[in-house]
Amino acid sequence: MTPILNADLHCHSVVSDGTLTPEDLAARAKANGVELWALTDHDEIGGQHRAAAAARAQGMAYLTGTEISVTFANTTVHIVGLGFDPDDAQLARGLAATRGGRSERAQDMAAQLTQVGIHGAYEGALQFVGNPDLISRTHFARFLVESGVCKDTSEVFRRYLIEGKPGYVPHCWASLGDAVRWITGAGGMAVIAHPARYKFTANEEYALFSEFKQHGGRGVEVVTGSHTAAEYMTYAAMAEEFGLAASRGSDFHSPNESHTDLGTLPLLPGQLTPVWELLADRIQHPAA
Repeated sequence: MTPILNADLHCHSVVSDGTLTPEDLAARAKANGVELWALTDHDEIGGQHRAAAAARAQGMAYLTGTEISVTFANTTVHIVGLGFDPDDAQLARGLAATRGGRSERAQDMAAQLTQVGIHGAYEGALQFVGNPDLISRTHFARFLVESGVCKDTSEVFRRYLIEGKPGYVPHCWASLGDAVRWITGAGGMAVIAHPARYKFTANEEYALFSEFKQHGGRGVEVVTGSHTAAEYMTYAAMAEEFGLAASRGSDFHSPNESHTDLGTLPLLPGQLTPVWELLADRIQHPAA
């Protein structure tokens, strides 16, 4: 395989906080020229068999995927897992434990919103949830747009649900080491998702990459929906510095919300080792 492959290894379905089914995502990916796809729902692998079957039906190669929420340096960091056994019991237990507490957190978020005059937010957010175990800020944001409080989700995340604003409730997620071990123990590869989003200091970012590597992490998203062209270059250099393979993924959630569609990102810089070269034996190819 070569870096010129149109791979999209980061997106979300109704199983977590996306708005499309795994089957509709597979069709959209195929229509946009994706050759290798992964569904990476938040802290959840319940859609993996559906996604693999849908990819097969579309004639697309598939890698299993998930996106695990991790607390590192008092910040929520996301670790994508690729190419693991979707029936691995330890991974399933770890993800179930990570999902635990979301409902209580959501009710605390709604209580804060009630204090500033926004009523019914918990029930409103639930209307947008495909999987009640995975209620999240995204679902609250959709409710705030739908009910006319904000004109779009960008406004939501300026005025609400972020640190220092109404509706923000922190959550203690998995540890970095646990997340990487769950993924690698299930035969997969751990990848740091969209590193530019975390707003770490240079020292904190170096610590993240160093600890991730020590725990057995092997990849980093270089080309992803929230990165700028300059950030592609920054994290291409980080991948080389830390000896990490490079991943590419849109982080697509919804046709109405996502700025980057499936399969439409620039290709990986050519000097990098793509994650799919190291996962070649884990790729599920469609029948010839």
